[in-house]
Amino acid sequence: MSDGHPQDLSVEAQGAAARAAALRTRLNASGPAQLVRAPGRVNLIGEHTDYNEGLVLPAAIDREVWMAFEPWDRPEVELTSVDFGEPLSFSFEGLSPETRGAKRWIDYVAATAWAMRDAGLPIRGFRGVMDSNIPIGSGLSSSAALEMASSWALAVPGAPRPDAGKMAAIAQRGENKYVGVNCGIMDQFASAAGVAGHALLIDCRVNQFKAAPMPAGLSLVVCETGSLRKLEASAYNTRRSECELGVKLIAEREPGVKALRDVDEAMLERNLSRLPEVVARRCEHIVREDARVMETVSALASGDLDELGQLFAASHASLRDLYEVSSPELDAMVEIAVAVPGVVGSRMTGAGFGGCTVSLVKHGSEEALRDAVLAQYQKKTGLQPRVYIVAAVDGAGPIHDQ
Repeated sequence: MSDGHPQDLSVEAQGAAARAAALRTRLNASGPAQLVRAPGRVNLIGEHTDYNEGLVLPAAIDREVWMAFEPWDRPEVELTSVDFGEPLSFSFEGLSPETRGAKRWIDYVAATAWAMRDAGLPIRGFRGVMDSNIPIGSGLSSSAALEMASSWALAVPGAPRPDAGKMAAIAQRGENKYVGVNCGIMDQFASAAGVAGHALLIDCRVNQFKAAPMPAGLSLVVCETGSLRKLEASAYNTRRSECELGVKLIAEREPGVKALRDVDEAMLERNLSRLPEVVARRCEHIVREDARVMETVSALASGDLDELGQLFAASHASLRDLYEVSSPELDAMVEIAVAVPGVVGSRMTGAGFGGCTVSLVKHGSEEALRDAVLAQYQKKTGLQPRVYIVAAVDGAGPIHDQ
C-alpha cells in the first residue's frame, strides 16, 4: 500500500470513476463487481491516549483503500494488491489466531473476518483487488483502512451491521488478538466514522464521538518524513504496560481509578513519588494530552489560532520528552514547518518513531510549507520527504456506480 502506483491506477492522475473502472477491469469479474472504500486518518491531537480510555481528535482523510470484489460461495477470501501483485488468500475454516501462519498483509483482512465471526456477525467469501494511496508505515493508518474496507466486503447483504463505534471495536479486537498489535481503537474508529469537513472527538472509554468542525480558512497538511514508523509491537506494548503499571500504583491510593483517563493533574502530582521515573513520565504525557484534546476542540470552535499553535507545540514536546516516541526526523520536520509564515501549528502524528507530521495551515500558505520542506528537509536528514495537502472525508462504506 505504498504511494506509488502504476500509471493507469494513479488516483492523482484520474478521478474516482476512472479508478473504479481500472480496479474493475483488473478484477475481471464474472458479473458486476462491487466497490468499497475506507479512509486513512490523521490525528490532530491526542496521541497514545486511546488505549488509556482517553480522548482523541482524528480526522478521516482522502488517502484511502479501495477494493473491487465479487462475492463467491467458497468460505475463503482471495485478494490481490495492486502494489504487491501476487494474490493472497485465507480460508474461514479453522481461522483463529492460533492457526495464523507467517505474517502477511492479508492478515489484517483475516483478522477482521475472524473478529466479525467471533462477534456473531455473518461473513461471506469474496475475490477482490485492492488499491491504496496511503503510504505504509507513515502513521496514517493503512492497516485500519484495510480492516474497515474488508469489514464491508465481508459483510452479508441485508444482515444487521453494528454502528461505526462497535464495528471499529470488532476490527480493533482482530488486530489485537489475531495480528498481535495491542493498538487502541482510534484508527479503526476514525476510518469507520469520518465526517467530511470535520475532526472527530472520540471518547475511547465509551466508543462514542462528536463531530468537531474544522475552521474555515485552515488546511491540513501531512508531511511524510521518509523514515518508516519503527514503533514495533514490542515498543508499543511496552508503553502500554508502563501506563497500566501507573494505573495500578495510583489506584492503590486513589479509589475509582480504572485507567489514566480517571487521573487528573492534581492526582498525578500527589502520586508521582510512588511511580518509577519512566512510568511517571508516561503518565504525565497521557494526563496532560487528554486535557489538550479538549482545549484543542475549544480553540477550533473559537478560531483561536495562537492557542492551537501552542497546544500543538506542547503535544509534540511531550511526545518527544515524556513519551519518547518522536525521532530526529520528526523533530526536524516540525522545526521547518513552524518557521513558515501561515503555519498555525505542527506536531508529530501517529504512534511515533518515524512516519508523519500534521500541520494546521492558513489557506494560501500550503505551497510555502511544501516548498520549505522540499528545500530544507533532505539537507537536514538525508531523506526524501513527501507533502500531502489532505481533506477530511466521510468514513468507510460502499461506492455506488458512478
